[in-house]
Amino acid sequence: MRRALFGVALVSMIAWGTPAILGFCGFYVAKADTKLFNKASQVVIVRDGDRTVMTMANDFQGEPTEFAVVIPVPTVLTREQIHVGDKALVDHLDAYSAPRLVEYFDHDPCIVYDRMLPMAMAVAGGSRTRDAVSQAKALGVTIEAQYTVGEYDILILSAQQSTGLETWLRQNGYRIPAGASEVIGSYLKQNMRFFVAKVNLAEHRKLGFSYLRPLQVAYESPKFMLPIRLGMVNANGPQELFVYALTRKGRVETTNYRTVKLPADMDLPEYLKQPNEFASFYKAMFARQVQNQDGRAVFLEYGWDMRWCDPCAADPLANSELRQLGVFWAGDGGGTPEAFLTRLHVRYDNAHFPEDLVFQETGDRSNFQGRYVLRHPWTGADGCGAASAYRQDLRQRRAREAEQLASLTGWNIADIRKKMGEEPAAPDRAWWERLWKQ
Repeated sequence: MRRALFGVALVSMIAWGTPAILGFCGFYVAKADTKLFNKASQVVIVRDGDRTVMTMANDFQGEPTEFAVVIPVPTVLTREQIHVGDKALVDHLDAYSAPRLVEYFDHDPCIVYDRMLPMAMAVAGGSRTRDAVSQAKALGVTIEAQYTVGEYDILILSAQQSTGLETWLRQNGYRIPAGASEVIGSYLKQNMRFFVAKVNLAEHRKLGFSYLRPLQVAYESPKFMLPIRLGMVNANGPQELFVYALTRKGRVETTNYRTVKLPADMDLPEYLKQPNEFASFYKAMFARQVQNQDGRAVFLEYGWDMRWCDPCAADPLANSELRQLGVFWAGDGGGTPEAFLTRLHVRYDNAHFPEDLVFQETGDRSNFQGRYVLRHPWTGADGCGAASAYRQDLRQRRAREAEQLASLTGWNIADIRKKMGEEPAAPDRAWWERLWKQ
């Protein structure tokens, strides 16, 4: 029997030249991409006016016969509005926008430098199709359209009531978790349709892919939103969602939840460059920020003009890649189009996210990135008075780095100092002897 994956969690889900400016520079070291997180869904949303192109990269693991998705969509989709995309493009966008670790090297304090500015069922004929349509109508369900797109069989459904749709899905082999009826009913009240997809095994074998490619849908609607509630009905614990929004004007934010910038541009201890240390830091830091916001915030990890990056965790996407993701205003020639990328990260569950995500595009084009800094000390010999002051400042800086890391993660500061190679100061056991000493 097929497993139905609801909402955006399947993803679990379904429904699909450089300006002259002061840069950060530095050397890129590592990135915190979506691979750090379990149950991570990725959605790329291209938005311009009422036009939307959505790419949904699913994290499904298992036999293709077990794959199925049910997603609310605001309108009936034609065959031409559904496409199968390339997962490599989503991976490229993820790498480009991922929070990153960078390093700097202190210069010789005795030398003074000038400051420089430096992305169906097949329409089968005969009685089988007529029986399916009749069965659906008897339950108040209308099969608005059905297509085969790549390796997917697609149905677009509407319904008069949630119980009829739920019954139809169950009778057609979809497992519907307890509690889905109320959520389905709320979407029906909004006059939304349901996008249902499963794997066409014959097409899947013919195409020869060893994985399921992302689904893409294009539509026009004043609703700028992402349905996540169905994805929580049968969820086992919190889920991670990464939204990459590409727009003409500027940054995207949620209107019904707080959109919060993650702490960034922090100086942290050098040992985070060691294998797996940065990944451990980022996961702990993100979990602490979720806790600090009572689990009810959407976090901004990246906001940047797609024409450049500094430092780059990956090259910006080419025009051809952006067009494949849905940036329809991108030309085929040279010159990157006006496209601003917003990367949002949300850890969600039923208790803290009772509503779907609703977005708005802002005119804010200020750059932001989750950027964490290692500063390597100068190790030369003292050759001037400034070198002595530098050594004193360096001790204070290392102390601040340890305190900052402890504050961001909740880690024990003594353990941090030990990893930094700093021994704790010897306890002052004779303080009382100095208390009354003249």
